[in-house]
Amino acid sequence: MTRTLFITGASSGIGAATARAAVARGWSVGLMARSADKLDALATELGAAALALPGDATDPAAQEEAVARTVEHFGALHAAFANAGRGLERPGTEAGDPEDWRGMVDLNVMGVLFTARAALPHLRRTKGHLVLTGSAAGRTHIKGSIYSATKWFVHGYGGNMSEEMRDWGGRCTVISPGMVDTPFFDSPKPDKIRPEDVADAVLYALEQNPRAELREIHIMPTG
Repeated sequence: MTRTLFITGASSGIGAATARAAVARGWSVGLMARSADKLDALATELGAAALALPGDATDPAAQEEAVARTVEHFGALHAAFANAGRGLERPGTEAGDPEDWRGMVDLNVMGVLFTARAALPHLRRTKGHLVLTGSAAGRTHIKGSIYSATKWFVHGYGGNMSEEMRDWGGRCTVISPGMVDTPFFDSPKPDKIRPEDVADAVLYALEQNPRAELREIHIMPTG
């Protein structure tokens, strides 16, 4: 039976690379992001195995609808990847913009919770898998970093969800990359991790024997 993966932040970077890797391995994918044009182009590239679901991951109703449409279209949900995230225009507390903080926290924290809340009832039926995009920044203290603190939340929440989901045979994995060459950064980082490297880690976690749960995969560049 074809398995189905729901991905937020799916229009570029890690999300798009994971969608491509999943389809290549026989998965179907529900793709959520705000950029309808990019999503449509990716879904066209991937063909019948992909469903474009334009929407804002900070909107709980939009996430509920996107997950429901994924299940209706493909028949079930076997995994959800809470991948959408962002940084800040001006880092730091004294120099930072509180509205910018709010936008980042809404996506990096609340968006993850909304994905989990929308997906869990469906994952429970399939003994499915929740995957979260953490960060190397969520494993260490970085001087004054508010972004890092949001990723500390993701790592802590992921461990808590592993403990909850094991009660019914589910699994949760935090993918923890160092610097990745994605549009997240203003300038290219060609010597760093590629989105495809992170996508390979996501699929590696998803395709483990059901008796084994990889709770965290930490990936760092060699350059």
